[in-house]
Amino acid sequence: MKHYTFIDYATQGYLALVAILLIVLHSGATPAWALLAGAHVVGIVLIHVLLQAHAAHPRNRVLDFLRHFYPVLLYAWLYRETGALNHLLGIGFLDPFFIRLEARLFGGQPSLAFMERLPYLPVSELAYASYFSYYVMIGGIGLALYLRDRRQFFHFVSVISFVFYVCYLLYIFIPVIGPRVFWESAECPLPPDLTPVPPPTFPIAVTHGLFYQIMLLIYRLFEAPGAAFPSSHVAVAITTVVFSFRYLRRIRWVHLVVMILLCLATIYCRYHYVVDVVAGALTAAILVPLGNWLYRRFGETPAPAP
Repeated sequence: MKHYTFIDYATQGYLALVAILLIVLHSGATPAWALLAGAHVVGIVLIHVLLQAHAAHPRNRVLDFLRHFYPVLLYAWLYRETGALNHLLGIGFLDPFFIRLEARLFGGQPSLAFMERLPYLPVSELAYASYFSYYVMIGGIGLALYLRDRRQFFHFVSVISFVFYVCYLLYIFIPVIGPRVFWESAECPLPPDLTPVPPPTFPIAVTHGLFYQIMLLIYRLFEAPGAAFPSSHVAVAITTVVFSFRYLRRIRWVHLVVMILLCLATIYCRYHYVVDVVAGALTAAILVPLGNWLYRRFGETPAPAP
């Protein structure tokens, strides 16, 4: 298709694949499957209409903005949706396996012990601020590249969206809640041998932190149960660093340090198991080079607006 690029194929491909999964694998656990599948079909059609409209009217600023940004506008919805899709295979949450794996590898649960060893407000605020920086990385790098060079921005959005889509697909087939299952076990009751006694709590000093409260609100509003493995926080943060080293070299070392702190924070803040973090890093190591190749292979940028 003349006006299609890699990100258009990837976005429509993801929407189509999930729609097919819903139609083929739906059950009573996904009562709104027809509505979700229909929404995906509508999304595919709207993207096609947008591409054709932008090609016909490249100087239209609204169309040009949507042409560049439409994948970003889908991230939150597609992420939240995985929480309604990870029952399609009927396998349930896999946290007991991951908890036992952590115990075998580390002799315990690092996602609980890390905070217990360092229950201090300055440490926790640094950790939660680093975890929050994920959103700044995506928005900040994206905005800087959009203002600097539309081609660089479109490259960034194409590759980072590809990483997101693969992570979302993995969440559907490998549903893992993460360490919060230790104290919020209604969705995945743990067997007695894996249930901490007493249940883990957050140190009072930690709960007084501003960034702790900010992340608590974000998770209450946007978290999707079962989206822990691999850590998209880690995979996407690494992807943003790659683009800093490529296009925004003045900030690359600071960005790298913050990304490393973010990786540690995913464990300290009890959002991920260690294996989630390792899997997130491996995901980025595989998908970023692959995404770059696909970006070059299937069209790099839309026609720039004059």
